[in-house]
Order: sequence, then C-alpha cells, then structure tokens
Amino acid sequence: MPVTLESPPEEYRSSLASDPDLSELVALFVEEMPDRVRDLQTQFQLSDWDQLARLAHQLKGAAGSYGFDQITPFAAALETTIRSGEPVVRVRDAFQQLVLACCKVRFN
Repeated sequence: MPVTLESPPEEYRSSLASDPDLSELVALFVEEMPDRVRDLQTQFQLSDWDQLARLAHQLKGAAGSYGFDQITPFAAALETTIRSGEPVVRVRDAFQQLVLACCKVRFN
C-alpha cells in the first residue's frame, strides 16, 4: 500500500530572503538548485565519491551563506559519510536525504 502524505512536505525558506541587499542572490541560489541536484545525481550515478563529497562540501557552505541553514546538516552528513569511507548503502541514504532537502528549497 502506498504511503500518502496528509499535508504538503515542509518547505525551506532562506532567513535572508527579506534582506533587500541579498534577496536577488537568494533567488538565484534557489533558481540554480535543480542544477545542483542534477550534478549531485550525476556524481552519485558515476560513483565518483570524491567529486560527490566536493559538491556536498560546496553546497554545505553555499546553503549556509544564503540562509538555508536547514540544508547544511544534510550536506555535511553526505560529505562526512563519504570521507569516512562508510559503506555505499550509507552514502546512498545520506545522498537521498540531501536531495530531498534540496527539493524543499523555496524563495517566496
């Protein structure tokens, strides 16, 4: 039996979105998120763990810089899981959690 959600999934919004000096940059970060997710997916499919860890590291810093602190722990978990040599199943789980978190990013 499929699982259904009774309410829409939580959305992540930037703590900086209302800052007039930063709102355009935050909007651009959100707009570019699908490309970042595609890059993560490509590296995962290629099993290029070094590059995947680098992308997770970059996303960890960028998400925090743009006020999406909700994403940072997921990116950090993926990076740490890869760098510590965890089994592929754990890398996959951390990867999936990060992708799901990235899909919750919204601007308005």
